[in-house]
Amino acid sequence: MTTNTTVHPPPSGTSGSDFARLSRKIADAGLLGRRPGYYAVRITVVVALYVGGWAAVALIGDSWWALTVAGFLAVVFGQVALLAHDAAHRQVFRRRRASEVSGRIAGAGIGMGYGWWQDKHTRHHANPNHEELDPDLDPNLLVWSQDQARAAKGLPRLIGRWQAFLFFPLLTLEGFNLHVSSVKALANRSLKHRTLDGTLLFAHFAAYLAVLLWLLPPGMAIAFLAVHQCLFGVYLGSLFAPNHKGMPILTGEDRPDFLRRQVLTSRNVRGGRFTDIALGGLNHQIEHHLFPSMPSPNLRKARPIVRRYCEELGVEYVETGLLTSYRLALASLHQAGAPLRHARVPA
Repeated sequence: MTTNTTVHPPPSGTSGSDFARLSRKIADAGLLGRRPGYYAVRITVVVALYVGGWAAVALIGDSWWALTVAGFLAVVFGQVALLAHDAAHRQVFRRRRASEVSGRIAGAGIGMGYGWWQDKHTRHHANPNHEELDPDLDPNLLVWSQDQARAAKGLPRLIGRWQAFLFFPLLTLEGFNLHVSSVKALANRSLKHRTLDGTLLFAHFAAYLAVLLWLLPPGMAIAFLAVHQCLFGVYLGSLFAPNHKGMPILTGEDRPDFLRRQVLTSRNVRGGRFTDIALGGLNHQIEHHLFPSMPSPNLRKARPIVRRYCEELGVEYVETGLLTSYRLALASLHQAGAPLRHARVPA
């Protein structure tokens, strides 16, 4: 599959109830129920690691060993982001208010504007890998298709030529991009609760910098910030890159039915329990896109049901190893940038 593959909807009347039948199978298996015990343990562990990480910085103090804790906290911040993701999808709590409160708390803990991210992520789920409708395919820095490459200007035109080689180095900026995008979104008057989001966002920045400058000398504090945010960005980008990059891209009026739209544009990553923990269940991306509110520990159990059903329908169900998923994502980026390698780039 290439990034510019077109997914055509099936003939009218052949698949209207395909997702409904699958949904009944999943419901009958009891996989849509909440998992309060699981999330109580997971939240407790992540909070303990978050607090423990900052306590370790305080204990180590004026020593370059503090940078090892920066790496540790980068992973913890990634796990907090995954909890915010689950809360936003109502995987943790069924009620909207509880989900929003917990999601905002988690977002504030890592310097992410919850309202901005939730809006963006909701639009992604509605139209995954659609060139015009999925915000994750906006060519702000990288180009995701050859059509975007041909129309690219500025940085995307310059970077797009060799973006596959630059992808992982650029991920070091993803943590900073998360913060900057969250702040920029506050200018959007249509953003719900933007005053609250702004207050939480700037409170995080103030507390983060105050703690660093209180515990570490200025030079070491800057080094800590750089290591922490850069590794956080790499981890964050590595969580999402395997899911859709290198899968078919929809354009224009391409709009398959819900089941095919979600399955054909998503990729699963094989692995055991460690993979589930490291990727927060997003390695079961197909199941997550079909059932966004399904608690992440249930996604693994849903996998054989969904896979078998897709085989019955003749719908391609893509699953690879983690390294292969990165290879496919990078190959698609390289292919998308091909027109720029054959064009003169203005100085």
